[in-house]
This record gives sequence, C-alpha cells and structure tokens, in this order.
Amino acid sequence: MTNPLIICHNVSKNYIVNNRTIAAIQNITLKIMAQEYIAIVGQSGSGKSTLLHILGCLDNATSGEYFFGKQNIKKSSTEELTKIRNKQIGFIFQKFYLLPYLNILDNVALPLLYQKIPIKIRQEKAKYLLNKIGLYDRKLHLPNQLSGGQQQRAVIARALITNPHLVLADEPTGNLDAKTGAKIITLLEKILVEHKSTLIVVTHELAFASRASKMFSMQDGILSL
Repeated sequence: MTNPLIICHNVSKNYIVNNRTIAAIQNITLKIMAQEYIAIVGQSGSGKSTLLHILGCLDNATSGEYFFGKQNIKKSSTEELTKIRNKQIGFIFQKFYLLPYLNILDNVALPLLYQKIPIKIRQEKAKYLLNKIGLYDRKLHLPNQLSGGQQQRAVIARALITNPHLVLADEPTGNLDAKTGAKIITLLEKILVEHKSTLIVVTHELAFASRASKMFSMQDGILSL
C-alpha cells in the first residue's frame, strides 16, 4: 500500500499589495499519495502556480501545515529544504530555464552537479535519459539549436535525473503547439510510470488534465475536486 507523499492542512498564502492583503490561496487541505497523477486546472491568477511553488518548497505558506513525506516543511531549515528540492523534487516549467551556454547533456546533468556527483556518473545518467526521450543525437547541441518540443523533452530529462519522488509541471505545454504538447504529455506520463514518481500538473488545458487519475479545480485561491 502506498503512503501519502503530500499532506496539506489549511494551507494559505497571502501577499501584501499597497497595504492590502491579497489571498493567493485559501485554506487548502490536500492529500496526495505516492505515484499518484494529479492535475490542477484553473484560469490565470487563480492561485494554482502559487500552490505548486509551495508544494515544491520554492515558497512558504503564510499559515497551515505542509508535510512532504514525514517532513514538516514549516519546521525545516533552509538547508533541509534545499536538499528536498535538489534530491526529491523535479521541476518542469513553461519557460524551459535551460542554461543557454551549456549543451543539452550538461543541462540535463546539472542537478547532479549540485549534488557533487562525479562527472562520469552524471553524464552517463544524462545520456541514458536523453536516449529514452529521443534526444541522444542532440546531446551536444545548445538549447537555441533545438525546437520548443525538443527543449521541453530535455527539461523532462533534467527533472527526472535525480529519480525524484515528486515531479511538478507548471503549464508544461504552454509554449508548444497542440500536436507537440500532446506528444510531450504522453512522453511525460510514460516515463513517470517507469520512474514510479508522483506527478502534479498545473494546466488550463482540460484535454490534458482529464488524463490524470484525479483532477482538481482552482478558482480565487480555493481548491476543489
């Protein structure tokens, strides 16, 4: 039986804008099991990206509790959060964030460099993943020498290279045409089944979201099934 990977209790995030309190997300209670495939849909500004950033330990909740596995994120040190992000969470963003001066092989291997993994091992892992996603022959190309779909595949490989427990995808098809986006989602689903990772996708594309095992809706900072 799988265990919960994510547990949120009444998680809220507020921002102060011009001396006014803006509630980005409100009282979110959520449980996500290991190896589950979750989609969160909502319009721009609904709070879904804010929630994703909190789940990815990129931002802190204003109130409430968030447990990643057995780790209480609110009580975690900066060093502990850095380790969680680097070793247990993979990120796929709408903007690819590939370093323009590194080739695709080194971009994919980058998270292992931060873990101080020897170059031979990190390059072997990167080559393995690039072969899996059909980019092995482009491994020495720079990002600007690849199409948008190819760059997004490289981002998927980079997200998976640490064998993360959780992969967070924020509008992963937002910069792609419909046909390429469908291929990316299919590839992502296939690889994550093999890696036994939990996947949370934030999207406004209902066609993609409907493929998840569970779909949530986000509106005005409130999450609902």
